[in-house]
Amino acid sequence: MFRSLALVAALSLPAAAMAAPISPSTYVMKAGASDQYEMNSSKLMMGSRNPEVRRFAEHMIRDHTQSTAMVKRAAMRAHLHPAPPHMNAMQARMVAQLRHTSGASRDHLYLQQQRTAHQMALDLHRNYADDGRSEPLKMAAAKIAPVVQSHIDMLRDIRM
Repeated sequence: MFRSLALVAALSLPAAAMAAPISPSTYVMKAGASDQYEMNSSKLMMGSRNPEVRRFAEHMIRDHTQSTAMVKRAAMRAHLHPAPPHMNAMQARMVAQLRHTSGASRDHLYLQQQRTAHQMALDLHRNYADDGRSEPLKMAAAKIAPVVQSHIDMLRDIRM
C-alpha cells in the first residue's frame, strides 16, 4: 500500500518539481542556447512587413544580447569559463524553418516559435533562480526571468 501511495504522490507532482537541479554549467549552456536562438531567429525577422513583429524582433535582439552578457559575467564570478553559446539541434531546426518560410506565414511561425521558446526559457530561469547551486548564476537567473515574462506578455499583445 505504501508503494501505491508513493506512486500516486509522485505522479501528482509537476515534472519540474521532481527534476533534479541542473548543474551551473548546464544552466549556462541552456541559457546561452536560448539566447542564441532568440537573436538568430529575430535577425531573420528584421525584414518583416509587420511593424509589430519587427519591433518585437528588435527588442529580442537587444534583451537577449544583454542576458547573454549577464549570464557570462555570472559564470565568470562562479569560476566557470563557458564556451561561446550555440543553439541546440531543435533551435537550429526552428531557425531553418523560418528561413524557408516568407511573408505573413513567416511572421506567424516566428510568433508561434517565440511563445514556445520563451515559456521554456522562463521555466529554465525560474527553476535555476529557485534551485540552482551557484549564487551568482541564481542571481542572474532571478533578474532574467521577469524580462522573459515581459516578452511573453508582449507576445500576447501582437496582432496578426
